[in-house]
Amino acid sequence: MAKGFASTTDMGEKKITFSEIGPDLYAFTSEGDPNSAVIVGDDGCIVFDALATPALAHKVIERVKTVTDKPIKYVVLSHYHAVRVLGASAYHAEAIIASEETRRLVGERGQQDWDSEFGRFPRLFQGHESIPGLTWPTLTFEGEMSIYLGKREVRLMQLGAGHTSGDIVAWVPDAEVMFSGDLIEYHSACYCGDAHLREWPMTLNEIRAFNPKAIAPGRGDALKGQTMVREAIAMTRDFITTLYGAAETSVAKGRGLKDNMAATREVMDPKFSSFAIYEHCLPFNVSRAFDEASGIDDPVIWTDKRDQEMWAALQG
Repeated sequence: MAKGFASTTDMGEKKITFSEIGPDLYAFTSEGDPNSAVIVGDDGCIVFDALATPALAHKVIERVKTVTDKPIKYVVLSHYHAVRVLGASAYHAEAIIASEETRRLVGERGQQDWDSEFGRFPRLFQGHESIPGLTWPTLTFEGEMSIYLGKREVRLMQLGAGHTSGDIVAWVPDAEVMFSGDLIEYHSACYCGDAHLREWPMTLNEIRAFNPKAIAPGRGDALKGQTMVREAIAMTRDFITTLYGAAETSVAKGRGLKDNMAATREVMDPKFSSFAIYEHCLPFNVSRAFDEASGIDDPVIWTDKRDQEMWAALQG
């Protein structure tokens, strides 16, 4: 039986949880949907990842108002994907901050990504008519930069590629808490369609070296305590390495993409099929892993047409 395309059949509302993961640090999670997070300082707040539409972003704003009356001064984007960034205009922030590489990716493939994700995730684009256009960072950096909310430092860092080539994390030194974006997921499939799979585990090593007390991941529950943090990092690493290992083996044996899909299912389904958005992600993940194992280092741009063609070939 053919599966419904991507997440088009997943239309049920998800329960939102807004939990404190450190002093004045909050994770906005919703049962496997894209997460957001809030960092409160002395004179203002940062929202980390903006959600897909201004209408959905107001759900984050409502939660912020329950814990502080300080203004949202900055929106930080962990990467360029539409479901993370297109709600940014709702916050009326002084600056929208991302890596310089993320800004480059918006210019190179932002519109295609918007069209693609709109077709894959209809529920995540509630109020899509309120999106004013592509979200462009107004402040970018390479490597590392610090933002100060009064005395509270928030360190933004490029620790390496993984989910995309432009990923950044936020580290709050006074609380030893990290905001990882989609570099880390918890009981949710990693989306790897734009990933750099060989580098991703090394980036996870960099995150683990901080020994965070808590992490706000890209999807799944907030990670509270070092045991849960390490479990999530290990789970993410296992997902990525299992996916890429299957593709490497397939390429070495001269298998085609369809055979690689079957081989990947053999090793991944037993461990990960219960994860949120697993079936949605699998064809995109298999395609990217096969490409990278075949020597295609820069992810091929996804378009709504390419999405449908790939899905029919691999998941239909």
